[in-house]
Amino acid sequence: MIRAYKFLMRPTVRQGQALGEMLRDHCSLYNAALQERRDAYRHPSKTSVTYGMQSAQLKDIRGFDPERQGRWSFSSQQATLRRLDKAFAAFFRRVKAGQKAGYPRFRGMGRFDTVDFPKDGDGCRWDSTEHDPVTRVRFQGVGHVRVHQHRPVKGRVRTVSVTREGKRWYVIVTAEQAEVEPLPAT
Repeated sequence: MIRAYKFLMRPTVRQGQALGEMLRDHCSLYNAALQERRDAYRHPSKTSVTYGMQSAQLKDIRGFDPERQGRWSFSSQQATLRRLDKAFAAFFRRVKAGQKAGYPRFRGMGRFDTVDFPKDGDGCRWDSTEHDPVTRVRFQGVGHVRVHQHRPVKGRVRTVSVTREGKRWYVIVTAEQAEVEPLPAT
């Protein structure tokens, strides 16, 4: 069974700025990938661009722009490209079913709030010990951020996401747990 835990993060001012920059750079990656797909389809040859093609270009993008795109986790950027790919898959599924399609939209900074890290230890690390009152999560390019952990995380951590809600930052941790046995009948 997979369970998600949502905890409030307590970043310093500098860490908050770095988290904002991380969201901005992932948003610009998402929008650039969407623009590339639109332009390729509008070209007279009507070629389609896939996730695999865009993921292969990611290494060159990171090398070309080491100050912005190169400082974040490669796997989190791939997760952002997968997010766009899922949006297109849902669009084409709705078109095929004859429903109102809803073409994927460009995201402004106010509408792009989450960055996913598909594996703990790959660009992020959940540092939690059982009896330590201070829990931290480490993000590549940001550092160790304090987390207000109000309950223990049970199981093995699988994915970590950072999200912004208003002026607050949250970390969402998904953990894989063993199947729960039902309570005895009363």
